[in-house]
Amino acid sequence: MRTLLLAGTAVLALSANALAENTSETDIGVETITIIGLKGDARSVAGSATLLPSEVLQVQDYTDISRVLRQVPGVNIQEEDGYGLRPNIGLRGTGIDRSANIVIMEDGILAAPAPYAAPAAYYSPFVGRMAGVEIVKGAAAVRYGPRTQGGSINFLSTPVPESWSGRLALTAGEENARRIHAYAGGMAEVSPGVRLGGLVEAYTDAADGFKTIDFNADRTTGFDLTDFGARVRAEFDGTDVTHAFELRYQTSDETSEDTYMGLTDADFAANPNRRYAASANDNIVVDQSRWVLRYDAAFDNGMSFTALAYRNEVARNWFKVEGVNAGAGRRSLSAVLSDPVTFAAEYAILSGQPGLVSADNAVISRNNNRSYLAEGIQGELAGDAALFGAQHRWRIGVRAHRDSEDRFQNEVFYRMDNSRLVQTGAQAPGQHDNRIGEAEALAVFIHDEIDFGRLVLTPGLRYERIEGTQTRWAATDPTRTGTTTVVTSTTDVFIPGIGFRYAVNEGVDLFGGVHRGFSPSSPSSQSDPEEAVNWELGVRWTGGMGFAEAVGFFNDYSNLIGTCTASTGGGCNIGDQFDGGEVQVLGLELSAGTDLATLMGWEGVSVPLRTAYTWTEAEFQTAFQSGYNPWGNVQAGDRLPYLPEHQWFASVGLEAGRFGSQLALTWMGERRTVAGQGSIPASAFLDSHAVADLAVWYDLSDQIRARVQVRNLTDETYAASRSPAGLRPGAPRAVLFGLAANF
Repeated sequence: MRTLLLAGTAVLALSANALAENTSETDIGVETITIIGLKGDARSVAGSATLLPSEVLQVQDYTDISRVLRQVPGVNIQEEDGYGLRPNIGLRGTGIDRSANIVIMEDGILAAPAPYAAPAAYYSPFVGRMAGVEIVKGAAAVRYGPRTQGGSINFLSTPVPESWSGRLALTAGEENARRIHAYAGGMAEVSPGVRLGGLVEAYTDAADGFKTIDFNADRTTGFDLTDFGARVRAEFDGTDVTHAFELRYQTSDETSEDTYMGLTDADFAANPNRRYAASANDNIVVDQSRWVLRYDAAFDNGMSFTALAYRNEVARNWFKVEGVNAGAGRRSLSAVLSDPVTFAAEYAILSGQPGLVSADNAVISRNNNRSYLAEGIQGELAGDAALFGAQHRWRIGVRAHRDSEDRFQNEVFYRMDNSRLVQTGAQAPGQHDNRIGEAEALAVFIHDEIDFGRLVLTPGLRYERIEGTQTRWAATDPTRTGTTTVVTSTTDVFIPGIGFRYAVNEGVDLFGGVHRGFSPSSPSSQSDPEEAVNWELGVRWTGGMGFAEAVGFFNDYSNLIGTCTASTGGGCNIGDQFDGGEVQVLGLELSAGTDLATLMGWEGVSVPLRTAYTWTEAEFQTAFQSGYNPWGNVQAGDRLPYLPEHQWFASVGLEAGRFGSQLALTWMGERRTVAGQGSIPASAFLDSHAVADLAVWYDLSDQIRARVQVRNLTDETYAASRSPAGLRPGAPRAVLFGLAANF
């Protein structure tokens, strides 16, 4: 509470300062708390930044953020469910598990359920309803925190239109897929200088899945989600200032018949879309809601001020198999599926062999019941000044935030009886895990864009104070009235950074920067924070014929943190953190785009081409023995897991009149799933793969478009991951049909 009060005072001070300095055209800004914004130009940023606006997102009309981000260099992705419901995303070699090592936001507001206390993002905004996505890497990411190692991803939701308009998009296809996205709204002048309006939006997405559960043909393996939102907005013209107030409410719920259980290598080779009988009851339910109250002020003197208060609640329960006991003790899923010969009895139970009747309590499932709360206030003041022979565009921001994760989990036991699960016992609620993790954080940043003409410098400084607490109750204390074990931690950190952009000529810019990479340890962790010094240097060309960009980066970690989660395979105490010591990540990002028709002088047609390539080399610099499964026994020079050395994206389109199409191709190099060097052992190997997606559309009128999409056009079969437990496939080919109307 003290942190929130301090920040509230700071926000009021920023507002008062803006009013005091105002002296003299007004454009009400609603994008202060972004790097780029929907109206911005990513290539003007002094560093690595990419904006994917709605016209780009609607080409393939992806609902999987993993597929959206493939076109951006420097983004590392590990698929899991084939639909992108629980994305695993990293930037420039950061850890990718549950996107916990980058900053994920929606409209500049932290979007993870508990970004400080428990950053693993079991909820992520649905990209299918977004108006844009911005990706920021390098020194420019210092504005966002608390994790500044790789960068940030900011989802840009549908804004209130300036005039009455809307959209209705319907999609259906294979796997019984069905999707609706609809919104309508606008602003209207109700009296001189007063405008009122709003927006209502609905998004639903569902499919029956592409996997089949052994001996359970009646069970689906898909998902069903809904997302509803509403905004009310008011704008008022004042003396030398325009005010805007906006209240937003958004809520979503998801049910997925998903599991952590993959397949053995042999079973995957025979049928990658199979699921074992023991996973028949696995499913996850997620409920989420968010309130945001926002105030914007645009002053005639060029200053702008934004303040907002937010509250985000997430409740989720992933009920899933956690282990198996064939009489020789409890075994983890990853241990059994990686060695089904040694653990033949356990494998027989999980696979539900016909005629097999196991002992009671042989299959161990868990209610992974967790609830999250995140709330805070933040403000940002921006303005212009002429000082010391240069033009300055400065920003000052403050955020007070608190969040919590409440774990109240119990295990449920089954007998495998002729390929069916029969419940034989259960723990009391909270008996397996009974704890709350909490964090309060105060963040302040100062950022200045100093324009000397051809040279632009962007120094920035961020301060974070994080106070964490973890409270544990006994497994036999479901009412939480007994003795507790409390662990506290406090972190104070300054995060400096500076970037530059130099205009070599009208079309060529050099840019680069250096900043402190930082990621806090969890409230109960005994590990040191994750720290690094991160460098980047690049060149960018833009012109009438297209664009090209090359960026080299070097992240020099003094300490890398690994966090034990069930999604990394378990084998350790969930939540424990491990120090990885010194790590160096070196990489190269290349991207380019043009229109072949323009180059060739073809009239009446457009042939847009785009490509992106990433080379990454990430190695441990010291030897150590770790209890963290993805690392294991580390030697100096070992490569980090799940980071391909090479990945490549290319797309080619054809547009002529009312017709349009795009073919998008992604190639990912081989990966190791456990740290190591040299040839990759079969048990830790994921082969390279190429996936093509096709979209074809035809405009029936100026407002109505019909489209056909083909996911995984060649029906490529590939192993996407070996975690959480066993091999998991990428999504197979599926054909979808859509119709969209704008009004």
